[in-house]
Amino acid sequence: MGFAGKVAKEFGIPELQFWTASVCGFQGYLQYDEFVRRDILPFKDENFSTDGTLDTSLEWISGIKDMRIKDIPSFIRVTNLDDIMFNFLDFEAQNCLKSSLIIINTLQDLEIEILQVLMSKNPNIYPIGPLHLLDQWEPSSVIYVNYGSITVMTKDHLNEFAWGLANSNLPFLWIMRSDLVRNEEYIGLAQEFLDEVKDRGYITSWCIQEQVLAHPSIGVFLTHYGWNSIIEAISEGVPMTGWHFFAEQQTNCRYISKTWGIAEDINEDVKREEVTKLVKDMVKGEIGKEIRQNCLEWKKKVIEATDKGDPSYNNFYRLINEALDYHAA
Repeated sequence: MGFAGKVAKEFGIPELQFWTASVCGFQGYLQYDEFVRRDILPFKDENFSTDGTLDTSLEWISGIKDMRIKDIPSFIRVTNLDDIMFNFLDFEAQNCLKSSLIIINTLQDLEIEILQVLMSKNPNIYPIGPLHLLDQWEPSSVIYVNYGSITVMTKDHLNEFAWGLANSNLPFLWIMRSDLVRNEEYIGLAQEFLDEVKDRGYITSWCIQEQVLAHPSIGVFLTHYGWNSIIEAISEGVPMTGWHFFAEQQTNCRYISKTWGIAEDINEDVKREEVTKLVKDMVKGEIGKEIRQNCLEWKKKVIEATDKGDPSYNNFYRLINEALDYHAA
């Protein structure tokens, strides 16, 4: 989607591109034009796939050794230069190489020779992979904050939550909707707060919650006690603390904190000191260890419940074979 870079340049917005594939693949795509210049493309007919053409050795591609035509990204196999994927990948690669800055999910030593060639054309290439190993925070150390899709609060309560998080000195991910503050003109969190948490707090408007809760760095879920959020947290063994808003959230709160022992709740009139104490206790304190153990036990039960022969599985099977069959008859 490199076209966005052209738009950014037109409006004077700094831009970078994330090349999601390999560096060797990048270099392969960058050769599409050269194949045309060398009269290798387009192939005359479809026989190229069986007549040995694809086994032709390529010695002229800088940074790559022992390559054959068959080793070049496969969209090159065309008899018509108007082929949509040939043109698309050719454009994307060439456009990306012209970017102000390029980041690639690779290890520098893994593709060093090709990187050196590409960086001679664009020095602003940053191999920063493997990305999946760049998790910054220790296991069970991050606070995940999400009040769901309809919960609202006053700006005073929001500020208490914000400064409670800031004063904990713990890292956090906060999913904050634009309509979270109720019936009031709200201009956003204070710059003082943002400066305080800039190296350990990340605020955004949306995430895939299941993936966040499944991440090993998450230590506690600060929630509104909506049932879907509770079920997702239990399924991943994540302790909760929270602030209920309305409806059955109050009931949910009582059950998960007192009956199931997997949460600690926050008073309705929230104060920053309480937020700070609770999240620190949950992440670092003894009560957090106890609750985390309870969470792991419930996670095990959740997994077992959906196995073949266990309650949720059996009930689903009964639903299909009895209830639905009965109504169909």
